[in-house]
Amino acid sequence: MNEQQTLAAARRGDERAFADLVEPYRSALQAHCYRMLGSRADAEDALQETMLAAWRGLGGFEGRSSLRSWLYTIATNTCLRAIERRPKRVLPIDYGPAADPHDEPRGPLVESIWIDPFPDAEFETGSASPEGRYEALESVELAFIAAIQHLPARQRAILILRDVLSFSARETAAALDTTSVSVDSALQRAHKTVDARLPERSQQATLRSLHDDDLKRVVEGYVQAWERKDLEALVSMLAEDVVLAMPPEPQWFKGRDAVGTFLGRFPFGSETRVRLLPTRVNGQLAFGHYVWNEGAAAYLPGELSVLALRGREIAELVAFRTPDSFVGLELPPQV
Repeated sequence: MNEQQTLAAARRGDERAFADLVEPYRSALQAHCYRMLGSRADAEDALQETMLAAWRGLGGFEGRSSLRSWLYTIATNTCLRAIERRPKRVLPIDYGPAADPHDEPRGPLVESIWIDPFPDAEFETGSASPEGRYEALESVELAFIAAIQHLPARQRAILILRDVLSFSARETAAALDTTSVSVDSALQRAHKTVDARLPERSQQATLRSLHDDDLKRVVEGYVQAWERKDLEALVSMLAEDVVLAMPPEPQWFKGRDAVGTFLGRFPFGSETRVRLLPTRVNGQLAFGHYVWNEGAAAYLPGELSVLALRGREIAELVAFRTPDSFVGLELPPQV
């Protein structure tokens, strides 16, 4: 069946037809919800609510807009309601000032306020072209996700609909029940806020600029430094102004000396043995850290480190220190 036939069958209550109708949009809608909410788990909840609302409201879909626009309208407004019910998602860098690496760790916060990672394996760009995939991955990089969380919710929605999804001002206004003039004004304000928080170069641009051999050296060097507990080797890979954050722990560190001091005191100063496996999240280099467990006689998931490069140097290292960060990754449960 073509889309119109499938739509007609779904309207008659055919659940399989409805599943076939929305399946091509599911992955992209989940990524949209992640951009809006900054949380993979919240995005999954919002996606399920969107699908339920679409199923219940299918009889009211008159086809005056595309099915894609209709689904994104439902998803966007679902996310706006979710934002009203919970605190803003941030990275530790936006939570408080940099910590002293000589201080004792303060422990994780109980509140769910942290941005979390989104696996590339779950992200379908919807474009077969390298350029389309490049632009789509830029829209889920950690720096972009963190920056847009600082926008008021409707500004955030407008920026994503206009800049990421290429909705027209008229389509965006219809989705948010406002005017095109208001959309254009809000978009200008959103650009000003976000541009001030983004790095000069995206990770997609940086990764593209590196030769395969350079990238291989970064990956292999990072893995070997951790597995051999070679602090000097790891510190040599860091930019002078490197940032280290470790959600859900609130403290973070800035500068090669501070980061090196902290790493030397704790992960590199312990007897814990680790193994690292490379992966990709948020369009960035990432590594699953597995920690030796005597009871299991195996290395089990510990934390997920996500790197932001500046050239061949590590400019930012975000270590997500919860087992949930491995969900959706194409990594084994133990090594």
